[in-house]
Amino acid sequence: MILDKIKKTIKEYKLLEKKDRVLIAYSGGLDSTGLLALLLELREKWSFEIFIGHFNHKLRQNAEEDEQFVRDVCQKYSLPLFVGSENVRMYAKNKRLNIEEAGRRLRYDFLRKAATRIGEAKVATGHTMTDQAETLLMRLMRGSGPRGLAGIYPMVEGKIIRPLIQLEREDIAAYIKRRGIPYRIDESNFDRRFFRNRIRMDLIPYIRNNFEPRIIPQLAKIASILQEEEALLDNLGKEKAQKAILEKNNQFFLDLNSLLSLPLALRRRIVREFIYKLKGDLREISFGDIEAVLRLGKGKECHLKKPLILSREGELVFLKRKTSPKMRYEYQWNGKNSLEIREINLKFEGKEMKKDKFRRLDFNDEDRAYIDMAKLRFPLLIRNRRRGDRYQPLGAPGQKKLKEIMRAKGIPLSEREKRPVFICGEEIVWVLGLPVSEKHKISEKTGKIFTVKIL
Repeated sequence: MILDKIKKTIKEYKLLEKKDRVLIAYSGGLDSTGLLALLLELREKWSFEIFIGHFNHKLRQNAEEDEQFVRDVCQKYSLPLFVGSENVRMYAKNKRLNIEEAGRRLRYDFLRKAATRIGEAKVATGHTMTDQAETLLMRLMRGSGPRGLAGIYPMVEGKIIRPLIQLEREDIAAYIKRRGIPYRIDESNFDRRFFRNRIRMDLIPYIRNNFEPRIIPQLAKIASILQEEEALLDNLGKEKAQKAILEKNNQFFLDLNSLLSLPLALRRRIVREFIYKLKGDLREISFGDIEAVLRLGKGKECHLKKPLILSREGELVFLKRKTSPKMRYEYQWNGKNSLEIREINLKFEGKEMKKDKFRRLDFNDEDRAYIDMAKLRFPLLIRNRRRGDRYQPLGAPGQKKLKEIMRAKGIPLSEREKRPVFICGEEIVWVLGLPVSEKHKISEKTGKIFTVKIL
């Protein structure tokens, strides 16, 4: 029975606990509709809260109808709804991404922010075993290594969960049909210009009919095995990386000497970890980039994706930095007049607002912050980052070093010294591009909100 299968997956990977909060990424399509219906059935016994997150890409002719369909479903089941939308085409153009990748980034960014607003909710997506098989075939043909072939993980970052990952799409379709549940059809899923669609509609049926009828579960099994082995190798690689990657004066160095005795597979993993520490992610970093770092000669430079330029001196590889005087600024702000920070060419305004406008707030850490007015004492100190700065971002379990939070967020090294840090007394309240501190967040008890916004 399909409900037993999803229960098994949830228990096996510890995806959900009783009384969890779950934000379902709901498009209105077949998979996400199946996910919603199954979780609604489970909710009766497991007592978790369900929320809906819908991201309108505004790319298709029927996008507005899809959004209205989602709103109607939420009204029917009395489910709280979060809706987001961005100009995906413009974002793709500015970031030099294809439309699919741009949409994926914006969608997950929206879902993470909505989950934080709910209060550390888990984000459930409708990825199935069929998606897993398609992903493995796509990455195999693109020359991915074991990490890429591991495919879609049941859980990512302890927050994004895939309860349907052990169910084929056909199982979901049969369940939806049996219960007579309506759903939306995305016409772009039938457009053969997209690589994934050709794999879904042409390659997998051909393999199933001519070679292996159980190709989807077989590929999913391979992905599962690779995930387990990747976890083992990843832990081993990180353990060795602690000796190979050095940190001095807020700069990372890769000690090539410490790699000599290691197998090539581990050397590659350590280089990946090194680049991750520099960049904050591994997007657009290829196998060729990893090899180029390992082959880098003494006194030479290696150009990865902008703005990463690596240099080697002796046995150490490090990020080449522009030679410019270290920036330092500091301002006192009463919160009433506009605040101009000349060193970074930015101006901020502060404004009080009543709590009743809470539901209409447009959260975006990149240009604004909403703070509990009662927890502020003016004047605020605004300065750039200092060594040893620590704070607890909204939703985080405790304090961390600011430099580590910036690195994890993917803020470029060249930007980290410029970002203004807003301080009340001795505590960091907000850092441009990061969440408001847990202590100063707005809550049900908030009376007035102080908003800080870039002009």
